[in-house]
Amino acid sequence: MNGVHDMGGMQGFGPIQPEKDEPVFHARWEGRLMAMRRVMVATGKLNRRGVRSFIESLPAAEYLSSGYYEKWYVAFTEHLIASGVVTRHEIESGRPAKGSIKGIPPFRPAEAARLPYVVPPALLQVAVTPRFTVGQHVRARNIHPAGHTRLPWYARGRAGIIERDRGVQVLPDTNVYERGENPQHVYSVRFAARELWGEQASARDAVYIELWEDYLESA
Repeated sequence: MNGVHDMGGMQGFGPIQPEKDEPVFHARWEGRLMAMRRVMVATGKLNRRGVRSFIESLPAAEYLSSGYYEKWYVAFTEHLIASGVVTRHEIESGRPAKGSIKGIPPFRPAEAARLPYVVPPALLQVAVTPRFTVGQHVRARNIHPAGHTRLPWYARGRAGIIERDRGVQVLPDTNVYERGENPQHVYSVRFAARELWGEQASARDAVYIELWEDYLESA
């Protein structure tokens, strides 16, 4: 998606200012939000779209003025509604709809505290013939999708070399909208810094980007 959230290489936002001894959460509600999302994911009640596509749908002004967990809050709320867990009226009123069935808590506090954070495996064990090979010169396609994508803006139209084949994974562009997994190979592509940023970049530097086959073409 072409949006303000794709900030790699953008100018005018100043340097990153890391916070020394930054806490995990700056406010209690941030931890509660993360816990709620982990429990909902564990119960399997959320659809496969995830929060990222909802975050990318935020208006530019709201995105830039919101903190990390503020973006999460809006995205999680929309994800709950899209998954049919709650209605927008229930969220806005803070009250369950008349006649709604009261859910049984899936975890007791002690059980929730032991809930492991399991990242689902990214690699698919399916046979898909790769379209590119290690060492091949490729170019990131200059495309401008209207929806979610993992192809960064600054790499589009730029040439690189495939360094590694990372195996077969689902294509996020279709999978987050439940339009099919579209399994394909993902490659680690090496881009010279000067190819991306121009002659002002160091000739010794390079950027490695993990790119799906649909993002690439032969150079």
